[in-house]
Amino acid sequence: MSPSETAHSWQRRHLLGTEDLAPAEIHHILDTAASFKKTLDRTQKKLPSLRGKVVANLFLEPSTRTRIAFEVAANRLSADLLTLTGTSSSLEKGESLRDTACNIEALRADMIVLRHSAPGSPLYLSRIVDIPVINAGDGAHEHPTQALLDAFTLREHLGDLTGRKVAILGDILFSRVARSNIWALTKLGAKVTVVGPSTLVPSTCTALGAEVSHDLREGLADADAVMLLRIQHERQARTHFPSLGEYTQLFGLNAERSSWLKPGALILHPGPVNRGVEIDSELADSHPSVILEQVTNGIAVRMAVLYLCASAARLASNADLPA
Repeated sequence: MSPSETAHSWQRRHLLGTEDLAPAEIHHILDTAASFKKTLDRTQKKLPSLRGKVVANLFLEPSTRTRIAFEVAANRLSADLLTLTGTSSSLEKGESLRDTACNIEALRADMIVLRHSAPGSPLYLSRIVDIPVINAGDGAHEHPTQALLDAFTLREHLGDLTGRKVAILGDILFSRVARSNIWALTKLGAKVTVVGPSTLVPSTCTALGAEVSHDLREGLADADAVMLLRIQHERQARTHFPSLGEYTQLFGLNAERSSWLKPGALILHPGPVNRGVEIDSELADSHPSVILEQVTNGIAVRMAVLYLCASAARLASNADLPA
């Protein structure tokens, strides 16, 4: 089924997180992304889907993969693109986020992709502007498109995720990727186990729907996939373990510990990868690793999100549908 044949059933103008998405909505995004992925290797790179639309990338936190993937996705859909960073916007002069967003809307942008250090900032903007807002990461809260591309990658390799075990290893406490993945993957039927030191993997993670383990071997046992997360130093107010060396010694994934996984288990990482800390360099480049596939799939998933949200906004303006 082509994207144009599925867009009419999507009614969300905003993508703010995975917590409030229904399983059917997640499948809808992934199915649309699968259709877009088939176009990535075509000789004619661009589709006319968002021709005439303006996408504003408002990235107020450092980013490489996410920002570039949204830029590529918008270009592939023939949208015009505005990219603003913290150092290139009037926020550096003291302008508020609200005024910046309202000015972007007044410049007739059709949607805003926002990355911001403040949790809840995309939700805040969605209540101010009348154009779609897409969350590209808000503090330690959510990173929905990363979780969706992770789910897309897992589904490509494993098929139906019902009953599949996914271990998320590392800094869970400060990870927006972990939160979005727990919500998305459990809604798709996967069993998620979060693994790491007790200071970074609190027992409260069970409230999100995940199992908790502080024993690496136990956490990796029978896992169909393991997702490595880097240590989020920029979000930590204090040190949660004595040193990176100790973390690597106890929880870093190396060749020996990867043998605790079942044969063929996938290795994922949202990046940036700190080689030799959370994962050995050889494992990052090994056959089970799908890290670069995640990057490619991020284009297709973000094409789907941009397209679906733009389509819902158009329908809402024509028929006054709820956001």
